[in-house]
Amino acid sequence: MTQARGTQAHEIQAHEIQAHETQPGAWRRFFALALGGALALGLALYLFVVLVDPWGALPISLPLPRVPVSTNARYAHPMLAREARFDSAIIGTSTSRLMKPVELDPLFGAHFVNLAMNDAHAYEEYRLLDVFRRAHKAPRVVLVGLDQSWCAMGQFYSRLSPRPFPEWIYSDSRWHGYAEMFGMYPLQEAVAQAGVLLGLKRPPYGLDGYTRFTPPDGDYDAARAAMHLREDGTITSLGGEGPPEALVFPALDYLRDALAELPEATRKVLWFTPYYVRLIGLGTPAEAQWAECKRRVVALAAGHTNTVVVDFLRPSAITGNPANYWDAHHFREPVANRLSVELAAAALRGTHPDDGTMLYPASQGE
Repeated sequence: MTQARGTQAHEIQAHEIQAHETQPGAWRRFFALALGGALALGLALYLFVVLVDPWGALPISLPLPRVPVSTNARYAHPMLAREARFDSAIIGTSTSRLMKPVELDPLFGAHFVNLAMNDAHAYEEYRLLDVFRRAHKAPRVVLVGLDQSWCAMGQFYSRLSPRPFPEWIYSDSRWHGYAEMFGMYPLQEAVAQAGVLLGLKRPPYGLDGYTRFTPPDGDYDAARAAMHLREDGTITSLGGEGPPEALVFPALDYLRDALAELPEATRKVLWFTPYYVRLIGLGTPAEAQWAECKRRVVALAAGHTNTVVVDFLRPSAITGNPANYWDAHHFREPVANRLSVELAAAALRGTHPDDGTMLYPASQGE
């Protein structure tokens, strides 16, 4: 009996020793399998993102009919800017987003893409225009909507907006884009692109870059718009100080470069978008600062053929009527359609706009 108990204890002890000795090996196998599984999953997800290529930014990926899916247009619009089916472009901030290619195309005899971006700063607009220019050797028309993003000075000027700006998408060489496809955001946008392609999701932009970002015009609420107009207040300064001739408008350097880089044959339409009249800052330093910024733009335009400067940022039947606005920065669709007609008449026939001023070349009526 004693011998049997000793034998049993010896067997138990031997089993415990064997388990202790094999435990490190089991953990090593577990971690190896876990790591291998994670790497395999990561590689599969990376290949999915690269093959879907949500921003059409890679030189090699699946030949899919991609559409702009990112709500941050800084990612979405370079793909549209490179498309050969467009020969003309709309550049600007949200103050140009309601300009419809379908309205502008027959007026100019062109095929427009709307590349305007919410809260865009001049550098971002310039970089997007540069992508369009490099992809189109002979653009027909370029409309550049000028507003505070181009005339801001001092503390109001910044090169980039707070929104992420992917410099790599705007580069001549897109091979290093493969290194940018790691991470949750590319995966999220690849899933969105796949969802659109499979008919499970609607894209946030039209195929020509246009989308109505305001409510339907039939839902216009005058009382709510009036509240927004009051909240937006008045612009009293664009950030500069001193006499007009001493002011420095940093963003206009990008406009100078853009005009120099565009072909002379391209019709270039620089137009000041119509803020509500209170943002013009009548009777404040802003009024003189706006005027000086416009004068500098005209001086830049004067060195280039096929270039016009049209000013809708002035007291007029448009800017003085609160019923034309959703808020102090954004006019309504009927105004956008009206502006399209007036811009085409000014650019193609030199016609003085009913609701603006032809700054360059000076119209005969001025």
